[in-house]
Amino acid sequence: MPVFSPGPDPDFPYLDETVRFKFPDPEKWNDDIISVGGNLSPGILLSAYEQGIFPWYGPEDPVVWQSPDPRCVIFPDNLHISSSMQKIFNKKTFNITFDENFEGVIRGCAEKKRPNQNGTWITNDIIEAYMELHRLGWAHSAEASQDGELAGGCYGVLMGRAFFGESMFAKRKNASKAAFLSLAELLFKNGVAFIDCQVPTNHLMSLGGERMERMDFLELLKLYKISRY
Repeated sequence: MPVFSPGPDPDFPYLDETVRFKFPDPEKWNDDIISVGGNLSPGILLSAYEQGIFPWYGPEDPVVWQSPDPRCVIFPDNLHISSSMQKIFNKKTFNITFDENFEGVIRGCAEKKRPNQNGTWITNDIIEAYMELHRLGWAHSAEASQDGELAGGCYGVLMGRAFFGESMFAKRKNASKAAFLSLAELLFKNGVAFIDCQVPTNHLMSLGGERMERMDFLELLKLYKISRY
């Protein structure tokens, strides 16, 4: 059994955004964990998203690459804005912006305490990696501010006509939902075909998410030419 140190492997080659890496064949995937090891360089991360995979691991773990089955996906026609959320938008409770405070959003997500989780999976390595993707134009955020302060937000990765949502947080009630729904509307308006929400939850289902078998999700990536594999 190989021995892995916590976090990215310092000996694994750095791949820039133009280089791709082939993960194990989906026909050999037995559970949600697809691979272990490697680093979080742009080429590795973009390769993972193209193949329906993303990093998800604890602070004491090596980089773990996962692809949940089933997946949670939101399509344009299914996006749901409740009447209570519509009232919040009508009242302009939050000032919504995009890509104006990516670092604030990802750090807000890292600081959020989540049920049944000891610590955060958004480590400093993750923060640095996604800030680099943001600098390169791949990662994007939506911010919900109130009284001049960041009240919530969300971030993810945009590749072609697919947006891969990563995380969201709220310091004030409904702030993350306002940011996410605003971003979703903007993405769909600009031609995005679907939003990958990773793991199905009741919260995501209430926003219009639907469960999709993993192999169907991988076919979806091929259909919209996200995946080259």
